Amino acid sequence: MTRSGTGQDRVYQALRTRILEHELGPGSRISISGEAQRLGVSQTPVREALNRLEGDGLVVRVASRGYAVTPLIDREQLAELFELRLLLEPWAAGEAATARLRNPARLLRDELEVLERLRGTEQAVQAQRALSDQRFHEAIVDAAGNGFLTTAVDRLHAHVHVFRLHQIDAEGRETYREHAAIFAAVEACDPTAAEAAMRAHLHGAFARLSAPAGADGITPRAARSHLR
Repeated sequence: MTRSGTGQDRVYQALRTRILEHELGPGSRISISGEAQRLGVSQTPVREALNRLEGDGLVVRVASRGYAVTPLIDREQLAELFELRLLLEPWAAGEAATARLRNPARLLRDELEVLERLRGTEQAVQAQRALSDQRFHEAIVDAAGNGFLTTAVDRLHAHVHVFRLHQIDAEGRETYREHAAIFAAVEACDPTAAEAAMRAHLHGAFARLSAPAGADGITPRAARSHLR
């Protein structure tokens, strides 16, 4: 599955960015008329965008209130989410690390360069890091060539979005190091190394994302099975 932007996606991308950058915070109500006025469009494309964002897991429909940004998941739910990621994404990395024409090494290198250029800890910069991280993982999952996996991982990543601006790796250095290891394995067409690098990255990401929420000591079961 490919992801390409078109003019029709403008409203969707604008709302998604506002959510990822916390201009619309977790649990906040979204005014369809207000967003239509702000973006200079009718209410129809805003409704269509919200339908898409609901499918992404970024907004929820609230009875009699329209739409709201998805609330922050708790630390136990975060652990469960990473358990599933640990089952899916290392396999995807191994599949991507092949000599096939869709090997995503070039795309991964591009995102590493983006991450390296981003400096500072302000919220907008961290949001850009989050988007780069998302594109990095999307490239790997897309290269695995399984549409069901793509859909599943997209929804999992959506639930992590509110944690990304509150992790201890505020400047993205650890994320860069872990992404670089995944890139090196994919570029070398080494599936075993790619799986191991992705697993190490997910362990690190979970630790960074959960620590500020007071989840120290909580380890996903799938992660524990690989640490024995």
